[in-house]
Amino acid sequence: MSAQIRNVAIIAHVDHGKTTLVDALLRQSEAFATKEDVKNLIMDSNELERERGITIFSKNASVKYKGYKINIIDTPGHADFGGEVERIMSMANGVLLLVDAKDGPMPQTKFVLKKALEAGHKVIVVINKIDVPEARVEWVLDQTFGLFVDLGATDEQAEFPVLYASAINGKAGKEADLSKMTDITPIFDAIIEHVPAPITSDAPMQMHVVNVIYDPYKGQIAIGPLKSGAIKKLQKVMRITTDGEKVPSEVAFVMTFDGLARVEVPESTAGDIVAISGIEPIKIGETIADFAQPVQLPTIHIDEPTVKMSFSVNTSPFAGTEGEFSTARHIKARLEREILSDVALQVKSAEGTDSMFTVFGRGELHLSILIEKMLREGYEFQVGKPQVIFTEKDGKKMEPFEDVFIECPEVATGTVIEKLSKRKGEMKDMRVENGTAHMHFLVSTRGLIGYRNAYLTDTKGEGIINTIFHGYLPHLGEIITEHHGSLIAHESGVSTTYGLMGAQGRGKLFIGPQVKVYEGMIVGQHSRAEDLDVNICKEKHLTNIRSAGEGVADAYHAPIQMSLEESIEYLGDDDLLEVTPKSLRLRKMNLRKQDRKRGKKAQ
Repeated sequence: MSAQIRNVAIIAHVDHGKTTLVDALLRQSEAFATKEDVKNLIMDSNELERERGITIFSKNASVKYKGYKINIIDTPGHADFGGEVERIMSMANGVLLLVDAKDGPMPQTKFVLKKALEAGHKVIVVINKIDVPEARVEWVLDQTFGLFVDLGATDEQAEFPVLYASAINGKAGKEADLSKMTDITPIFDAIIEHVPAPITSDAPMQMHVVNVIYDPYKGQIAIGPLKSGAIKKLQKVMRITTDGEKVPSEVAFVMTFDGLARVEVPESTAGDIVAISGIEPIKIGETIADFAQPVQLPTIHIDEPTVKMSFSVNTSPFAGTEGEFSTARHIKARLEREILSDVALQVKSAEGTDSMFTVFGRGELHLSILIEKMLREGYEFQVGKPQVIFTEKDGKKMEPFEDVFIECPEVATGTVIEKLSKRKGEMKDMRVENGTAHMHFLVSTRGLIGYRNAYLTDTKGEGIINTIFHGYLPHLGEIITEHHGSLIAHESGVSTTYGLMGAQGRGKLFIGPQVKVYEGMIVGQHSRAEDLDVNICKEKHLTNIRSAGEGVADAYHAPIQMSLEESIEYLGDDDLLEVTPKSLRLRKMNLRKQDRKRGKKAQ
């Protein structure tokens, strides 16, 4: 049976057409019917993914072709979700590497491809978007080969098969000529020819838990490859934890993938990717083994987190008014549920308190996605400034570094180089093509925090920035970044146009009129580097005396609308971000002015 199965992961950089290609494969496979609108991307099923246009959560699908079952695993394209990528490589036996015919292999492609080559997988290269006018197929092929060599691919891996495609048209072929292509079947044929069948053994049943999802009816569902034996409904099994502890359990349901759906089956055999329920609690990396002869599979190695943030119960005067779940018990349960499915995330309760938690993740985006998921589910809480995680090696303090790849208009290069140099970034490479500068920097994660927003401003929104975790290197010492002061509400009340117009000359405002505010809430960015208390609730008193110039209105500037990522980047050491389903509010840790002064004196 396993000889008729192919498990393949799809790798691509953000916006290179990966999800579009998977859709084409699904729509043109045998016995697959979807009632969804053809315009919808089937695999980007999560609301967050559709809005951001990126794949965050790995997903499984299955197609049938010429008697073969092809399990397709969609992988995240962003390096912050490397925890997902590493697990997926243990589930697949080969990969499709999707490369844009104009851009060539990009930084995130490099990160995921490196993991695939380390796992020893055979790679099929698909050069997509050959129909765009700027396509440069030969150049992209040379760049891809160079990338394989740079990543230490074996001779066999470097002799990769190449296909050309236009995923949006649902066509592929062995030549870069769209007129000679008819459909997507050459990709199916290449998968069957080049991706090996899953390696199975005659050993007792073993299943690796690679993913865990929650179903409201079936509870926790463990997903992973069945390495050996067979697994049946209501079978007694042994759950082996990552620590080696053996826990007797029973399988309630066995499911396999058919199209996008999970389908219940009485039994599944080695080689297939299966989903089982009934074993709780279960964690990623654990082994489901034969009850009589339990043998543990190797645990999955996951890179350590590099950034941490504090999550705590909302303590602002507006606490509990906008969120459905706001207690410490609610927040703790939600974070514990998240670590079951996100193995790269860690949560620890702060010492001496039940209402504060430290969450460790792989980057700012990783943590901001968690925050956004929670606020959409009705949670209310507050978070602190992201901080990097330091380690010690041979008595030396070490800190995480990132490879930063920048594309920006040539005119902005001077500003970019200057600002990254101030943050102790080291330039590794630079080239200019057709007015666009391509730069590679090595920058500490600490130096990068808060830079992305400034970068978009400096490049007038035309710049692209990608980062990949490089590793831990010796601590750089103090990094002097640009400090900003804040405009802080002087009292609680409702903002007025009169009060805001008086404050707008002092900096940039974040709120408009008729907004409820409280003392200590940050309502704008001061034009100087120190904080300033402003009275934005004051009203204009009416008199019966007219003065010269009366009635000449000052221009009121529209406030800046801050996104979640921008708000997180804005946070200073003594700031907090209040997160609710309806609002994002920046505030000071100490709301009262006297307490803030006292805190500064104590430092």
